[in-house]
Amino acid sequence: MELKPGMSALVTGGGSGIGKALCIALAQKGLFVTVVDFSEENGREAASLVQNENKKFHGDLKVPSAMFIKCDVTNAGDLSAAFGKHVDTYGGLDICINCAGIAIKTLVYDDRSDGTSTWKHAVNVNLVAVIDGTRIASQIMRSGKKPGVIINIGSAAGLYPMNFDPIYSGTKAGVVMFTRSLAPLKRHGIRVNVLCPEFVQTNMAEQLSRRIIDVTGGYIKMEDIVNGTFELIKDESKAGACLWITKRRGMEYWPTPEEQRKYMLNLPKSKRMLTQNTFSTVQTPEFYEKIVVHTLSHNFRDATRLERVRLRLPVEPHNALVKIIYAGVNASDVNFSAGRYFSGGAKETAARLPLDAGFEAVGIVASVGDSVNHIKVGSPVALMTFGAYSEFTQVPAKHLLPVPRPDPEVVAMLTSGLTASIALEKAGQMASGQVVLVTAAAGGTGQFAVQLAKLAGNKVVATCGGKCKAALLSSLGVDRVINYQNEKIKDVLKKEFPRGADIIYESVGGEMFDLCLNALAVHGRLIVIGMISQYQGEHGWKPRNYTGLCDKILAKSQTVAGFFLIQYAHLWQDHLDKLFDLYASGKLKVSLDPKKFVGVASAPDAVEYLHSGKSVGKVVVCIDPSYSQTLAKL
Repeated sequence: MELKPGMSALVTGGGSGIGKALCIALAQKGLFVTVVDFSEENGREAASLVQNENKKFHGDLKVPSAMFIKCDVTNAGDLSAAFGKHVDTYGGLDICINCAGIAIKTLVYDDRSDGTSTWKHAVNVNLVAVIDGTRIASQIMRSGKKPGVIINIGSAAGLYPMNFDPIYSGTKAGVVMFTRSLAPLKRHGIRVNVLCPEFVQTNMAEQLSRRIIDVTGGYIKMEDIVNGTFELIKDESKAGACLWITKRRGMEYWPTPEEQRKYMLNLPKSKRMLTQNTFSTVQTPEFYEKIVVHTLSHNFRDATRLERVRLRLPVEPHNALVKIIYAGVNASDVNFSAGRYFSGGAKETAARLPLDAGFEAVGIVASVGDSVNHIKVGSPVALMTFGAYSEFTQVPAKHLLPVPRPDPEVVAMLTSGLTASIALEKAGQMASGQVVLVTAAAGGTGQFAVQLAKLAGNKVVATCGGKCKAALLSSLGVDRVINYQNEKIKDVLKKEFPRGADIIYESVGGEMFDLCLNALAVHGRLIVIGMISQYQGEHGWKPRNYTGLCDKILAKSQTVAGFFLIQYAHLWQDHLDKLFDLYASGKLKVSLDPKKFVGVASAPDAVEYLHSGKSVGKVVVCIDPSYSQTLAKL
């Protein structure tokens, strides 16, 4: 949501501390603000400051640009009346911030009273009133049929125990979980998020021992609280989000994606997809065409040829026959044609020839073996086995991945998307609030890496070569694009990111690897997913020596992690489902290179184009244009 003059906000606890700072910050954007507070003195002062800021945006007004309403937020009738007066005055409600909160000095287990004026009152202010304020605000927004944002002010004490005030910690934890459970309200245009700062210099925080504050690194700047709140308001992708702010780590979203997956329950999507999406019966021809490797060479064109072969029927009992619609092109196609992915020496590898080329594809199941009962004919599927550069391929049915549609965007999610998704989680151990550097970022896998890192709440730096690639990365939300045709990567990283990158997603190799290693932060993780610059030399892929590598990573407790997708096959379906869900919800964009490659015979052209460095996004071969046109009409 973009903050614009004339919008309106209601802030509980707006008379002091964080609430007051947010009231003033909203006024500086030209918003009308209702200050709700129990203290008349503080509330009127805050409203006066808001009005002074609003003078810059509004001249003669029929309504006040700010109002103060004295209210005990634990009194449901008074709270409802405050919201009602705001709506009557400003005609609606765009933003609600529930900020009222109190701490208690007596530990609950030492409290000899009935708790009415101590811990029970704190529960009512810190939790019950937040729930009630959220309930009222969401109903107003829904009845007005306008989008709205509700920000609940939690606390870092709601994420981990605060022993010196268990009631405060418990109620703020309740605010966190309550807010995160409201993500579905986004369907109604309402986003509810929670901000969890550590210690801010307010009257409440100043009651604490200075030793506690110092241990956490000191007070957070109020400016950081305002910036965090505005991020939760403006970022349309944030619904049910929890933003944690500390002096030590900065801003990061909680929980991390890895922590979240420990408790998330996933529906059996594959079966659902199969019942919802089936296509007409596929006609099986007597012959079909495919690309095979007939001699080992890093030059894909020289190593391969187009063959016309007879279709073998019936399908073997545990197999499925797939008609391929789109096949994905990968830098490592040249490694396959050179025999790099087979154990043994050159003679043993040569004995395997001919080899079916191509790693990934999407298509439609044309036939199944007698023992296959979990996949039906007509089902859209993806496959990541050798033989994708083919009109038809027969594979073990257990290796097929059900997909919603056999579209080129899904091809991009296979080797490229899955590598980024799984590598960042497993090898990179990606959290939030980190600096993530992605090399060759405008390519097939780089585009996924930058977006997934950004969605996780990180600052993303990306390298590329060329204006079109830089424009693509900017459109994907990259914080800093480094176009090496215009500026030196090393100089930019040294000047703008002197602390280094926490995670580096590296696919170029050679000199770029050396540069990345030198740009890695203390405790940083460098993920090697490829080395495209070394694949096509005069004599093919030659291993390099990295002198002093152990010395460097030891000195800074760094990790250099290799990542090879085939070793994570057990995670493919879950991560593919996640990528498609993000794509379907509009949170993930898939960029396909605009250059068209049609028919199996065009695969060598596509591989050479990928290695030319001209591609932007995922390079795909349309194996059967007649089916692709049919799919486009569906």
